[in-house]
Amino acid sequence: MNILVTGATGFLGSHLVKRFLQENHTVIAIKRKTSDLKRLSICLDNKNLFIFDSDDNGLKDAFSNVHIDTVFHTACCYGRKGESLETILDANLMFGIKLLQTATFFNTDTFFNTDTFFNTDTLLQKYLSFYTLSKKQFVDWLKLYSEKIQIVNMKLEHMYGENDDDTKFVPWILNQLKNNVSELKLTKGLQKRDFIHISDVVDAYSLLLNKKNSLKSFSEFDVGTGDLVTIRNFVEEMYSAYKKIQPTLKTKLNFGALPYREGEIMEIKENLTPLKDLGWKPTVNCKTGIEKLIKNLYE
Repeated sequence: MNILVTGATGFLGSHLVKRFLQENHTVIAIKRKTSDLKRLSICLDNKNLFIFDSDDNGLKDAFSNVHIDTVFHTACCYGRKGESLETILDANLMFGIKLLQTATFFNTDTFFNTDTFFNTDTLLQKYLSFYTLSKKQFVDWLKLYSEKIQIVNMKLEHMYGENDDDTKFVPWILNQLKNNVSELKLTKGLQKRDFIHISDVVDAYSLLLNKKNSLKSFSEFDVGTGDLVTIRNFVEEMYSAYKKIQPTLKTKLNFGALPYREGEIMEIKENLTPLKDLGWKPTVNCKTGIEKLIKNLYE
């Protein structure tokens, strides 16, 4: 297939690009002009990879270059680096709408969207940040456009793995341990979350790509392992695994030093049955995933 991936230089996007190239698809990678290509360095010479900048007319040029069968939209802005509200809305809502319009105009078959997970019965979570609100607003547009293009909305749990962004929770914790900081201030960490390794997430996307002809005009899938662990347990597992490699680690984990966010969700609810019924299952548990991640730091 001819597959277009937005956010291609990002954590998830780069892993998808590499998987799709391994599966002999042609990949049209969309990035910002200023994006670093280091995550794609291993495949830059692949003759089936074409890279376009999203700035200016890059998006239209990409669709004009070859017929796009499927779009995988992973580009987003978390707002962790002090970005303005306008920047967050442009990345998470307006660019997505432009992408939808362009894909529809050029008769693309299917649009995979990367969504953030939240409890549908807890409306407050939708408003915890500009990021989550903008992502959920885009889903409303996806439902509207599902009359014109097949939509697959992927609601991802807490992804982690090699080459993630340092501003995200798991890499940030590991960097603090690597720097052997004296104290790591955290909440009590009793929130239950589902941490899923990037390889299992990519497996889910790949499976659904091959099953898309059997899906409805709008499909939605929770993507997680089904195993909820407290943040405290996950951090302690990281600490234990890291200390095996660096016995001189002295960092104190100070749970309870920070308050929970207002409206903090203490336990998420997920339904993995629709995805598992299609033949997908996670293969990397937390212990194995953490060990792989820490080993990667020293390779």
